[in-house]
Amino acid sequence: MVEGVRRDWVEQARLLNPFIRNFVGGAWRAQSDATPLEKYGSRDGRLLYRLNSGTLIDAHDAVASARRAFEDGRWSQAPAQRRKDALHRLANLIDTHAEELALLECLDVGKPITDALEVDVPMAAAIVRFNAEALDKLHGRVYGADSTSLSYQLYRPLGVVGGIVGWNFPLVLAATKIAPALAAGNSLVLKPSELTSLSASRLAELAMEAGVPAGVLNVIHGDGALGAVLARHQDVDALTFTGSTQTGKKLMVAAGESNLKPLILECGGKAANIVFDDSPNLEAVADAVIARAFWNQGQVCTASSRLLLHERIKNEFLALLITKMAALVPGDPLKSETRFGALASEGHLKKVLGYLETARQEGAEIAYQSTAPAPFASGFYLGPTVLDAVSSSHRLAQEEIFGPVLSVLTFRDESEAIRIANDTLYGLSAILWTKDLGRAHRLTQAIKAGWIVVNATGHPAGGPVEGVIAIGGHKQSGLGVEGGLEGLDAYMSKTAVQLFVSSS
Repeated sequence: MVEGVRRDWVEQARLLNPFIRNFVGGAWRAQSDATPLEKYGSRDGRLLYRLNSGTLIDAHDAVASARRAFEDGRWSQAPAQRRKDALHRLANLIDTHAEELALLECLDVGKPITDALEVDVPMAAAIVRFNAEALDKLHGRVYGADSTSLSYQLYRPLGVVGGIVGWNFPLVLAATKIAPALAAGNSLVLKPSELTSLSASRLAELAMEAGVPAGVLNVIHGDGALGAVLARHQDVDALTFTGSTQTGKKLMVAAGESNLKPLILECGGKAANIVFDDSPNLEAVADAVIARAFWNQGQVCTASSRLLLHERIKNEFLALLITKMAALVPGDPLKSETRFGALASEGHLKKVLGYLETARQEGAEIAYQSTAPAPFASGFYLGPTVLDAVSSSHRLAQEEIFGPVLSVLTFRDESEAIRIANDTLYGLSAILWTKDLGRAHRLTQAIKAGWIVVNATGHPAGGPVEGVIAIGGHKQSGLGVEGGLEGLDAYMSKTAVQLFVSSS
């Protein structure tokens, strides 16, 4: 966007006419005549688009397209530099079409347009760029060569990868699957959530424009049944998924009952944000707590939805937090000044409201609840809520709510903080605040999470997160890692090769 120019996003949305189709073999295809699905916009509750839930035919066509593209070597056997150049061009095209992609994300998810433009789109481009640069940095080992033998490890692409992504960050999650899978030389069949179908096919179209051959990247649309088809497909060599732990478990069963395809699962979380009484600058900590708990309306798997406060600062910090919360009010996602938007769907809104009712029944107390009016009566809005007197045994502290709800728990010392932080089936992420380096080291050793941030910034993506650092869930938060060289390595098969040469 040109500096100083304020885009009329409402007008741009009015001109948009979303039409969902599959993208298979490098061409748009009408979906099979299956069960019709309707997507209602988070912003105003109006019908945004219709689509059909894909069928076996759609899945088989897409997998067959990906298989042909892989076997004939148009991409899998292309020189590494050619793949690198194409992915760099794709990243540049994401930047070029930033406003278009941001608008699709805003309308589909309900997130503020400024967040989509300044966070989601740049993050997607960064993930693609990193994998483009990293694709020739995976080095196999060479073992004990002598005059008659040579042993080494051979890296090859897995083949056809199935990708299933959630609805909270559709563009970023699509890039997280597309970039490493294609960088490694695989073909991909991607299924976005039926709740957020707009950006994935557009990304596939841009990939072709960037030079990715037809059939290498395919996108099919539909509900969870279509994802189950990919998980059970005998010709899908690996499956990568981002979504709930419950769905991840079902995919494990499907993979095991089909061809034992390997899985990369990034599932749920229930992150603890631990604030000790020696924390530096409580004002900054409060800002960061709000940013980490309520980014994307709390619809983030790494959202710090459990706030653990040391008992000596609990009252002071909670009062400070509530004062700052007053500025966080639901607004029209298409307005540039909005910092807090809508939830993704009516069904999800009802789910979050159900958790609030359960919390009331379990004895939690409302410390703060936004009373600001929603910008549209028919949209899916819920202002942020802070609940005090929460016990670690409450459902509120155990289950992933995936909404703008922050639970406050109190601890006395390090050991209790560690116990509460680990007292959940999840192990995705955690944050802690302290000036004591020894304490920071002890807690990062003791907390069971795949991503721990010490003295986090207020920005929701502080540090080298955009595909550069490998992050994976512990316990029931997933299998494998995404990001970094380790994440790219997961999309490669390894073969041990031993060459013996005659001594004559």
